Amino acid sequence: MALWGGRFSLSPADSVFALSRSIHFDWRLAPYDLRSSLAHLSVLRSSSLISKDDAKAIEGALKELVSEVASGAFAPIASDEDVHSALERGLTEKLGATGGVLRAGRSRNDQVTTDLRLFAIDHILEIAQLLTLLQDAILDKASEYVDASAPGFTHIQHAQPVSFGHELAKHAHAFARDLDRIHDWLARTSVSSLGAGALAGSSLPLDPQATAKDLGFSQTFANSIDAVSDRDYVAEALYIMSMVGIHLSRIGEEWTYWASTEFAWAKVADQYSTGSSIMPQKKNPDMAELARGKSGRLVGNLVSVLTMLKGLPFAYNRDLQEDKEPLFDSIDTLLLVLPAVTGMVATTDFDRQKMLDAAPLGFSLATEIADYLVLKKIPFAQAHEAAGKCVTLCESTNRELHELSDLEYSSIHASLDGGVRAVLTVKGALDARVTHGGTAPSQVNAQIKKARSENVATQKSIGDAQKAFTGMMRA
Repeated sequence: MALWGGRFSLSPADSVFALSRSIHFDWRLAPYDLRSSLAHLSVLRSSSLISKDDAKAIEGALKELVSEVASGAFAPIASDEDVHSALERGLTEKLGATGGVLRAGRSRNDQVTTDLRLFAIDHILEIAQLLTLLQDAILDKASEYVDASAPGFTHIQHAQPVSFGHELAKHAHAFARDLDRIHDWLARTSVSSLGAGALAGSSLPLDPQATAKDLGFSQTFANSIDAVSDRDYVAEALYIMSMVGIHLSRIGEEWTYWASTEFAWAKVADQYSTGSSIMPQKKNPDMAELARGKSGRLVGNLVSVLTMLKGLPFAYNRDLQEDKEPLFDSIDTLLLVLPAVTGMVATTDFDRQKMLDAAPLGFSLATEIADYLVLKKIPFAQAHEAAGKCVTLCESTNRELHELSDLEYSSIHASLDGGVRAVLTVKGALDARVTHGGTAPSQVNAQIKKARSENVATQKSIGDAQKAFTGMMRA
């Protein structure tokens, strides 16, 4: 049923209705719309704007619709324009004209953004919980390989040896920042828009603060025009999910490299791999590739909404209907990708010997020569140059750094002697890097322990928020 039309003599053209119709995607908001309707009903009743009998009848019908929507017994029909009109149709089918009473004091403008905030909070909390599970998997795998040595890379070139656990654990810290962003986002998003009306508030004796409290929001709107036009929370959520996607993409990129024949470091479990329809020998790290690929649509959804928002004047504009599909798609994408990547990480095995053999290649221990000279009070610029000359000599004679003679060392720099060989080992290079956040196994173990503790606290915080939110939704 249409929620407008009194001043029109003709119905919308079929093409207009088809373009305006949003029920095919915004029906997902139905449980949240019913919850906000119950909160609005409470204010109408307490303000004596509707009779006790009508309020009781409407409350009963709304609760029936909650069950019927959940079971699928009540669903949209072809003539429904959007979720709000569909649910009002449900009320009027149960109550007749009384079903339209609930519209007093609210507009679809404040109604839809309230519903969307509730939906976003519910689902972003779910994503946050999945992120903590992925962190668990990363930290477990990192802990398993703290004592494994591997080459570290910059520019996809061998740089310096690292603990492979250190390499893996870096991803947990990236996701921790995403969780921090979600925490901050929740504070800004927990604002009720209900009571703002179309844009100017209401002349009826409503109580937006009471409605906000009833719905579990921490505060209500400060400006009714901003309340109906603000979609910062959508754009921010899309940005956060884009960053999660980018961090997943980096995992995907690395796993794809490591699983290649050229690296042959990673053995991805069969249940997280796929084969080829023509090449029977293939075992492809498709979960890694899909994680990498899906990041593009997450970024695209953010750009879509930012572009839509950039030129909107004044208060509500129908352009804002375009906020939902990108948000829904990004949420659905992460709910699909996160469990698969978590499983892939948890079940991948790495070849310790291949990584150890590769660790010193590419003259990755050259910095040890420079540091050796610095400890002898040689300025780093000179030490760096001497180490570079050692590399040049090794390249020209097809040797490794530790294979140079004492005479060759001293010919490159007077303070360089055979004692440098003691530091030209992968283990020595790792053990020496005990500065905060460094790659020494002792440091990596401490980092993992701290990250685990923080993740446990985050999981509890998210769990508490989910319980509180679920309680409010059921109230």
